[in-house]
Amino acid sequence: MKSKFSHVLMLLGAVLAFVPIVAVDYLLDAYVQYREKTYAQSYVETISSHINASAMDGVAALRKVIAASPSLCTPTFVTNAQTAIEASLNLKQFLVENLDGVQYCDAYGRMVNSSPLSQPLPVPGLTETMTAVKLGDMAMPVLKITQTFGETRRVSAFVPLLGESESALSQTLPDAAMMRVTLTNGLSIVTIGDPSGFDRRTTSADYVSAQGYAGQFPIKVEFAVPFAMVRASYADLDVVFTVIACIASAAFLLLNLSYVRRSRVPAFDLERAIERNEIKPYYQPVINLRTGALVGCEVLCRWEKRNGQVIPPGAFIDYAEVTGLAIPMTVSLMQQVRNDLGELSKTIPDMKISINLFEGHFRDVGIVEDVQAIFGQSPISFRQLVFEITERRPLNNSMTTTSVISGLHALGARLAMDDAGTGHSNLAYLATLGVDVIKIDRIFVDMIKPGTTQVPVLDGLIAMAKDLDCEIVAEGVETEEQALYLRSRGVLHAQGYIFAPALKVGAFKELAMALHTAGNPQPQLEVVASAA
Repeated sequence: MKSKFSHVLMLLGAVLAFVPIVAVDYLLDAYVQYREKTYAQSYVETISSHINASAMDGVAALRKVIAASPSLCTPTFVTNAQTAIEASLNLKQFLVENLDGVQYCDAYGRMVNSSPLSQPLPVPGLTETMTAVKLGDMAMPVLKITQTFGETRRVSAFVPLLGESESALSQTLPDAAMMRVTLTNGLSIVTIGDPSGFDRRTTSADYVSAQGYAGQFPIKVEFAVPFAMVRASYADLDVVFTVIACIASAAFLLLNLSYVRRSRVPAFDLERAIERNEIKPYYQPVINLRTGALVGCEVLCRWEKRNGQVIPPGAFIDYAEVTGLAIPMTVSLMQQVRNDLGELSKTIPDMKISINLFEGHFRDVGIVEDVQAIFGQSPISFRQLVFEITERRPLNNSMTTTSVISGLHALGARLAMDDAGTGHSNLAYLATLGVDVIKIDRIFVDMIKPGTTQVPVLDGLIAMAKDLDCEIVAEGVETEEQALYLRSRGVLHAQGYIFAPALKVGAFKELAMALHTAGNPQPQLEVVASAA
């Protein structure tokens, strides 16, 4: 007992000896990171919202002028164009041209001198296209918002990317900071400061950075400043933090160490499990109810401990979300999915792979970068990816949430609403999120009993999904009666134990290849179920 007690005292003494050196720097670094990250994100969101507002102003004005002008290049059109420009702080010019770029007319009766900086890009959710151009002698790049008119002509509105000059914007940046505006295809159109150090950084801790997207437009805004520069401005807090650490850390560390020794904190186990790749992806097939063909899978996870014990996700998913470990866990799962299904995705190019995201992912646009980095050069294309969010925990209607969703859509991935009907979402909320797929929760599928001819709640969910023009996937299908009922209501895709449970990668590949090799069989629900 004395030996054990002495060992604890020695360990405690060693820890406390380094508190003034280690803890103060760590806490101050964390404080600086948090405060400056908040500023960086706020700056990016301000710039992104200005770009989005300017571009949407151009879209609205363009539609208004076209709607109010029976013909183009008439006095009425010119008057409408001039009126729109006078009423807006953003609009600079209107232009009518043919598909080869030959100019017909503009708002002021003169040649519009513009040169493209990018290719025309589609804007998700809009019929207009967007091109970055240089307009006349304006230093700031301009967005050319274009709408096709008839079969041979195009009408464009020109709005500045930002309302300030580059020199004015540079005055708003801290020393050594950089701000960059790029298109989502990687083309840089505005750069303030020197981004070379940021682009060559070896770790994310070298810089305080943030990024965001201009609403639904394919424009990304980045901000970065060397951490060493901002850290130097907090030198006066070192003394204060040192005093606080010396007074409070002894008691805090003593209690914390005692707690850790007396109880095995799950966070440590789970964090090590993620590092060791013990969190494994399992794949539950999604089947076409009419043809029996495999259309995709949902990636679920299991904790496979080294002693052979398999822990279901319900035991650790909530904890992972609360502690923030859900983010590195998702990154690990995506990397394993890339390695597991790369070759299969080339063999079955229409196969969709659904990956669950958590509410925390939509508070940090870094998830878009993670998806790009993991799947960008892999055989799995972005269009094969579906990212699921749960209705049980609605997302905040923030700029960051919108940026994440727009970023995933811009890559070509789709968004699915999981557990549909179990939360408080309405049509307006789902439409705002831009959901592409609605997954009906198993509690509603369980309402289908033998002999059931009508399930009003379930039928209402199916009708809602059809009104939103969303694909429907039914979860938890376990009986033939349920499958037939859903198929009769127009639900084509389903997953559940009637087909197969969540499978390890080897078993899933065998099933997928068996169904793929079979070609396009006649509807045979019983055969698919027995094959699982």
